[in-house]
Amino acid sequence: MKHIPRKRFGQHFLTDRAIIDAIVHEIAPRPGQAMVEIGPGLAALTQPLAERLGHLTVIELDRDLAQQLRAHPQLTVVESDVLRVDFKALAAKMRVSGSEPETIKPGKLRVVGNLPYNISTPILFHLLDAVDVIEDQHFMLQKEVIDRMVAEPATSDYGRLSVMLQWRYAMENVLAVPPQSFDPPPRVDSAVVRMVPRAAPEKLDVGLLSEVVRVAFSQRRKLLRHSLGRWLEQRPGSPPFDLQRRAEEVPVAEYVALTQALESRGL
Repeated sequence: MKHIPRKRFGQHFLTDRAIIDAIVHEIAPRPGQAMVEIGPGLAALTQPLAERLGHLTVIELDRDLAQQLRAHPQLTVVESDVLRVDFKALAAKMRVSGSEPETIKPGKLRVVGNLPYNISTPILFHLLDAVDVIEDQHFMLQKEVIDRMVAEPATSDYGRLSVMLQWRYAMENVLAVPPQSFDPPPRVDSAVVRMVPRAAPEKLDVGLLSEVVRVAFSQRRKLLRHSLGRWLEQRPGSPPFDLQRRAEEVPVAEYVALTQALESRGL
């Protein structure tokens, strides 16, 4: 029985064989690696990944698709909303059997998936909480979201998502995916992003960084003295920080340094 794509789950199923092969090439799975796929759908990407890995864990919310996937001998199916999945606990349960130098570190996961466009940003932030147990991530997303993720300062795409992810990941747009590669075709262009956690990220209060960035970009066209000034002006020992700029002009490293300085003063 043919599965009808469900709008409430944001389902657009990948059907383009050339694109599927290109994505697998970018992921470069090796036997024994611990990998989790989010939203396997009709298993277009799942099948070639499982063949190369030997075993794959998949997270699927749609119970009909989850039931079909359970018939696959190389899959472990987690039927759940991905936002409810504890990736740290999942990493603890999965074992890495590969022994080659190129295989990932024991206990760490590789995460892949065609993320539902309607909740892609919440998923990215959910995974940020588990970044310490993740080796890398490859996601197909709406192209405009990836443009924001990898954006440079002083560009229109640079914003809160750029800062919060670039602080913790090295990222690159590795593949363009046109609408006709899906059934049904989405009304937007897609792309695949590679996200590799930074080996030695700066130590800081992530909640404070998030608040600083949120406030800064809440009025992105205004100078920062109107938004961040309440934290920095008229305070002895305030860190050197040019408030005569707009939020989009401040590099990630400066947001990180500002957060660390505020944290050291108990703000």
